[in-house]
Amino acid sequence: MLTGVWLVSLAVIRWIALVVVHRRIDDPAVWYRTQKLLSYLITIVGLVVLASIWIQGSGVATYVGLITAGLAIALSDVLKNLAGWLFIVLRRPFRLGERIQIGEHKGDVIDIRAFRFTLFEIAGERVDAEQPTGRLLHVPNGLVFTEPLANFTEGFQYVWHEIPVLVTFESNWETAQQILAEAIEELSPDESDTRALDELRETMVEYKIGYMSIEPRVFLTVKDSGVLLTGRLLAEAYSLRQVEETVWKTVLRAFAQHDDINLAYPTERRVS
Repeated sequence: MLTGVWLVSLAVIRWIALVVVHRRIDDPAVWYRTQKLLSYLITIVGLVVLASIWIQGSGVATYVGLITAGLAIALSDVLKNLAGWLFIVLRRPFRLGERIQIGEHKGDVIDIRAFRFTLFEIAGERVDAEQPTGRLLHVPNGLVFTEPLANFTEGFQYVWHEIPVLVTFESNWETAQQILAEAIEELSPDESDTRALDELRETMVEYKIGYMSIEPRVFLTVKDSGVLLTGRLLAEAYSLRQVEETVWKTVLRAFAQHDDINLAYPTERRVS
């Protein structure tokens, strides 16, 4: 009876607390963190009171020890997820809104809970298009201990993006290289971009990273079907698709004005 009364009381207390607090908070981000904190605090208090109700009499230490050992074995995954949640909250390998990849799962963090966090999935690699798929991925917190974790936006909001352009061997590759260089230079932050430089300096202070130039470059190599020009530029992690589209439009329009530049594709040549 006491347990039932206490559970009902907890539900009423939580509802009243959330209603009162919600009337005073307008910011959705603040409200999200506040309701999570209230729920955790009420749950902890409820468990402490329930323990005091049920644990009575002698031999409590032995009884609790056996129960704890059994639960630790049966609920190993649950405990690992709780430990992962503590690691996420205390060490902050990622936060809400950041873009991460853990194992094979990639997306934007939209929710963090005691046993799992939720990603708004994106598809593709950085050489392709990182666009949302519309799916939600619920990832157990324990994976932060067993899977590699990549954060695309922590501290520094930019990533290096590469755009490969393959032209034929007969093409004027020097002109093509210059066209591609001009196209990516228009979209790249330069030394006058204080935002990019400030974020880079802050990241270099927090982590041991050597100085990296933010100037765009075009690298040249030879492939089976032609000369490969790879434009490498610094771009915001959330705008890679738009950057690539803009660069390709500029390159295609410029190539159309030069008869001595042609895009390459797999071909076979026979010499008799």
